[in-house]
Amino acid sequence: MVEHVTHLAQPEPVKLDHARLGALYNELGAEQADDLVCRALEELALRLAQLGHAYREGRNKDLQKGARLLAAIADQLGMSTTAQVARDVTRCMEMADPVALAAVVARLLRSGERSLLAVWDVDVTPP
Repeated sequence: MVEHVTHLAQPEPVKLDHARLGALYNELGAEQADDLVCRALEELALRLAQLGHAYREGRNKDLQKGARLLAAIADQLGMSTTAQVARDVTRCMEMADPVALAAVVARLLRSGERSLLAVWDVDVTPP
């Protein structure tokens, strides 16, 4: 019988490429960039949820495809950490390492969630 359960905090620092977001806003203008970023964030949130379901249900093809798409979206938004961790998911799958895959998928879900929140805090307006 388990008497005590300890919750271990998993701090996940997020790296955002502010220059990439700033360049996007400079290139497209504020209104179009806002629209693009909003759509990309919605897509990223959807992909994260789908990726979690695919992992839990053992749908490896969907997991691998989802991780690749998620990495591309995260790169576009300057979410360096999330993009790298998504690529790590595909590496773990290629190595057929289920323990590493479980850990990296969990990290991706944490990183992605924190990155989604962090993008809203970025000030991309020119000085």
